[in-house]
Amino acid sequence: MTMSNTGGRRRPPTIHDVAREAGVSRGTVSRVLNGGHYVSPAAAEAVNAAIRKTGYVVNRHARSLITGRSDSVGFLLTEPQERFFEDPNFNVLLRGCTQALAAHDIPLLLMLAGTEDERRRITRYITAGHVDGVLLVSSHSGDPVAQELRDAGVPLVACGKPIGLGSKVSYVAADDRDGARDMVRHLLSLGRRRIGVVTGPLDTPGGVERLAGYKEVLAEAGTEFDERLVVSGDYSRASGEAGAERLLAQAPDMDAVFVASDLMAQGVLTALERAGRRVPQDVAVGGFDDSPAALAARPELTTIRQPWDRISAEMVRVLLAQIGGEDPAAVILPTELVKREST
Repeated sequence: MTMSNTGGRRRPPTIHDVAREAGVSRGTVSRVLNGGHYVSPAAAEAVNAAIRKTGYVVNRHARSLITGRSDSVGFLLTEPQERFFEDPNFNVLLRGCTQALAAHDIPLLLMLAGTEDERRRITRYITAGHVDGVLLVSSHSGDPVAQELRDAGVPLVACGKPIGLGSKVSYVAADDRDGARDMVRHLLSLGRRRIGVVTGPLDTPGGVERLAGYKEVLAEAGTEFDERLVVSGDYSRASGEAGAERLLAQAPDMDAVFVASDLMAQGVLTALERAGRRVPQDVAVGGFDDSPAALAARPELTTIRQPWDRISAEMVRVLLAQIGGEDPAAVILPTELVKREST
């Protein structure tokens, strides 16, 4: 690296410095930086060694002017901001996506859009080309963001199957229905027969699919469906607590409850303790996610593990493929029953 003329400070190394160090042309360095096409293995190795030695960092702004790409990806959460800080699933997913993109040297921009005004502003920002694609999290039925981004031609991958868009949008999801079936079968195997459920929002794929799995297993077991054993929540701890109170009032003989998220299950445990119901002796409790909330609960939660690392990695893989010109794709990943102290 060469020295600047002001104050003896080092100037950032340039592509010319890399070319000089590697003994190749500037054009060869540029081809290596843009994928290595038409470059011999020896030249590519020399350029990469020179990049490491000089400490050269790609000028993303300059490259974006040439390629027409921003070289960044948006992580868009269409939920109120407080949900991002309360629900540990969002942080786990964000961390996993950030790490997966880091392997490609692509930064991730966090975007929170919990109100209609925020969604409009962020949609304008995205469609103006400030990011190359979007990882969309928590899209409710009727949320126009997915449709608007798709119509604008923005590469998009949703976490969970967007209701109403089907194969038109790429998505990666855990097998919500099968996970729910595993949990309800487990509760039945313990001899529990009055099994309540606190569902997720029924305008989300997780809410719909987990309730469907619950109903299917009860039907398999020949147990008559009882609407008094079903209440809805919004994945927050407070809604789990309120849901459990309603279940206890509507079905006081309830001996188990399947809760569609670990965070809601924490609220269920609080309500059961306040009502003098022991867990698991009086009421067995099963959650969903295997998030940090499952281990923080007392007792620790039996739950359904979503493979968050694989979900993050697959969302990034599918999005980068779509940015590269591939068609939309859907990926469904298996879940796993994790037995702990609450059942």
